[in-house]
Amino acid sequence: MKKDEMIKVGISIGDLNGIGPEIILKTFEDPRSLELCTPIIFASSKILNFYRKHFSSKINFHEINSLDKISNGKVNVLNVWKEPVNIQFGQEDKQIGEYAIKSLEAAVSALKEDLVDVLVTAPINKSNIQSEKFNFPGHTNYLEQELDGDSLMFMISEHLRVGLLTDHVPVKDVANHINEDLIRQKIATVSHSLKQDFAISKPKIAVLAINPHAGDNGVIGNEDDTVLKPAIENLRNEGHLVYGPYSADSFFGSNSYLNFNAVIASYHDQGLIPFKTITFGTGVNFTAGLNKVRTSPDHGTAYEIAGKGKADESSFKRAVFMAIEIYRRRKDYTFYSKNPLKKMSR
Repeated sequence: MKKDEMIKVGISIGDLNGIGPEIILKTFEDPRSLELCTPIIFASSKILNFYRKHFSSKINFHEINSLDKISNGKVNVLNVWKEPVNIQFGQEDKQIGEYAIKSLEAAVSALKEDLVDVLVTAPINKSNIQSEKFNFPGHTNYLEQELDGDSLMFMISEHLRVGLLTDHVPVKDVANHINEDLIRQKIATVSHSLKQDFAISKPKIAVLAINPHAGDNGVIGNEDDTVLKPAIENLRNEGHLVYGPYSADSFFGSNSYLNFNAVIASYHDQGLIPFKTITFGTGVNFTAGLNKVRTSPDHGTAYEIAGKGKADESSFKRAVFMAIEIYRRRKDYTFYSKNPLKKMSR
């Protein structure tokens, strides 16, 4: 790939007291990663040099104060702040949360202005980022406000993709959030993402039930009979390959998920517990449905091992590679959508 064609990967630093900086360092210590992309870390050179010394990393940084100084073939660090920061590994700290948001906001601003091509976010602590200015339960909701489209948390790995009807919603409120409009919106988002981002021309999608055993004909709740089933039937009558609702307790253990291109869970843990059990360390959190590409690892700040050099960078590295792959597929999808004869002649 020519240097001027290198994909620019913007990276938000995440919680500085967690494992984010460590997994970023480990990912880009391998010089081969710089043949695939140009990374830009939104933080400060002082803080990155602190981590480099702490973890005895041999990585070299290219310090920049503006994005027009990005250098291909190097790990760029944009100074979002320059003051020293007190790091206490494994500690929840409100001030550290403020730096996580500074990094995220700067990275998202660059993404919106096309100064970086994709965004990869290191883990944040959802508690210490809260303020009057930033009042979101996580990355996904914030990105939906800042970018165009309808966001959907889409957990992806080689053989399993899981989307959510509801994400950061208390379990007691899940059923009240689910209606036919929401089901249609989320299935449309997943279906379009499978076509645009994963080159699957006729997506086949499974939907998991809201209640145990899909309600057992109303014995354990009627939401599956009155909400999910009619919505799925209507979509299938319109030509969509959507099936369910399936009882979630046996769906993954029986490997039924292998028969589908994606699975839509009714709520957060219903989808993420089996996803992380099956794929942990290789899964990626992808925000589908937006006009820009954002990925992250499938884990949190891991305070319990922060600063100890024990963090596994596999999921973060996969998030970087997945962002690059999706970006390229989107460009192909856009090109061939506008020039269908080109695709036929390949």
